[in-house]
Amino acid sequence: MNCVVVVGSVCTQVVWCYKPAVETASCRKTLLSVTHSLLCYTLQRNSSSCPCTLTLIASSPLFLFLLTSMARREQEDYLLSTEIVNRGIEDSGPYAGSPSFSIRVRRGLPNFLTSVNLKYVRLGYGYLLSHGFYLLTAPLIILIFTAQLGKLTYHDFSPVFHLTDALFLIGFLALILYIYLDLSPPSTYLLDFACYRPPNDLKISKHEFIELARKSGNFNDASLQFKQRVLKNSGIGDQTYMPKSVFRLGYSPNLKDGREEAAMVFFGAIDDLLEATKILPMDIKILVVNCGVLNTTPSLSSMIINHYKLRHNINSFNLGGMGCAAGIIAIDLAKDLLNAYPASYALVVSTEVVSNTWYGGNEADMLLPNCFFRMGAAAVLLSSFRLDRWRAKYELKQLVRTHKGMDNRSFKCIYLKEDVEGKQGLSVSKDVIEVGGHALKANITTLGPLVLPISEQLHFFTNLLFKKKTKPYIPDYKLAFEHVCILATSRKVLDEIQNNLELTEEYMEASRKTLERFGNTSSSSVWYELAYLEANTRVKRGDRVWQIAFGSGFKCNSVVWKALRNVGMPKRSPWFEDSQ
Repeated sequence: MNCVVVVGSVCTQVVWCYKPAVETASCRKTLLSVTHSLLCYTLQRNSSSCPCTLTLIASSPLFLFLLTSMARREQEDYLLSTEIVNRGIEDSGPYAGSPSFSIRVRRGLPNFLTSVNLKYVRLGYGYLLSHGFYLLTAPLIILIFTAQLGKLTYHDFSPVFHLTDALFLIGFLALILYIYLDLSPPSTYLLDFACYRPPNDLKISKHEFIELARKSGNFNDASLQFKQRVLKNSGIGDQTYMPKSVFRLGYSPNLKDGREEAAMVFFGAIDDLLEATKILPMDIKILVVNCGVLNTTPSLSSMIINHYKLRHNINSFNLGGMGCAAGIIAIDLAKDLLNAYPASYALVVSTEVVSNTWYGGNEADMLLPNCFFRMGAAAVLLSSFRLDRWRAKYELKQLVRTHKGMDNRSFKCIYLKEDVEGKQGLSVSKDVIEVGGHALKANITTLGPLVLPISEQLHFFTNLLFKKKTKPYIPDYKLAFEHVCILATSRKVLDEIQNNLELTEEYMEASRKTLERFGNTSSSSVWYELAYLEANTRVKRGDRVWQIAFGSGFKCNSVVWKALRNVGMPKRSPWFEDSQ
């Protein structure tokens, strides 16, 4: 019987581990029966013959956890029943027209309809406590086992006396170890990543950008002057990369140019990654691709599968329309898939195709993306093999996603639309920084309990309790991370985040240098920043790296990586020439 005990989020059971969730009841009965038989057998024996056996069984936190979790699973099975899950989907009944309830049950999302100040704190501590069991049981088991082992004598293991008890003890400990490893959350390892560096003939300076835009005849003088002012204070340098095709007379986004650019950046990044990791394409079981504006048929993920001849049963996903924050969303999806398919490799590819974000009109709010978006892509290889820990660069520690789409102003602050002349482009609202600030506040408030030291959390709680009498306290996130990679959107956004989080210039260096050298490469930007840290040999064993990204919707996502070794500059890096 293929039984697996599933202890985790509702999302893991329903979406990614559907088969084990179906078999949970039979598995629970099997484990309970085995545990009951072992306990009865031990009670029938003379407990004094092997003094540690009965004590270990009775006091083992894992044994108690199994019994309590089995009862708790009955309640969760009810929540996952067809009646509960379908509420809000059915056309009639008391819950008709309330899909939010059904979605929260399926994905295990908390109810965000409560207080504004404390809901994200509760969410963060909920994430922390959900894994606290595994942090506490291991030391307790070791302590109990060591204490009881000291009471054993030669006679306890003597074949003349009680060899049966000794063998039983060893078997039971092996069973406990197997169950513990099976229930413990699997780790997600980042083996390596690669960022694409376009050829030098695609380099473009700010002056050249304005001149080519003027020669294209697509923009009036007011639009050109607006772009010039924006570029002057943007923080973007004179060595970024752009497809020159967008400056053609009468250019409008099309599938031909979009596919060509996507193929260039995709294959360039993936080739470098496969060369660095020596992984065969056929070994990849999971593929997640994200690109905001360009969506083709067949999909961009199919383009990669066709080019590299990936396996026929690969789990592929193509994320579109999710903006600059989609890179971390892709990591989250790959992580869940790796949990569902253990001992697998996942390839995550993130980009934004500039050819299709280009706007050829004269509306100011739609001209901003032209000034900031530049070519780039990143390919990331993740693994759920336990033995890959020795060669992986990083381990995924925390991932928190925040979505403010329920608010109309947040939903429309970055919006793909057509102007009065029918020209398509991304409209960026003047409220985007304020909206982004609210999303950032919610995200880091949720992340705080997972990463901040106890001293900072006490300061934070004190401020919450006496917030009317004291100045608002901002936790010192410099105590939680050694490196910060903030999506390189613009100089103004980076300045605002630096001031609000009170970060030093050293923490902001990677983001500012990436914005200057490569511009805003959208969802791949945080990987260029991590590559900068590696190129300058900043990442040491045990360092924690915080990647944070923003995107349309409005979304703010964070992921925390822990370095498993000292990471130096790889043989191939987008910063290679700049580091010489």
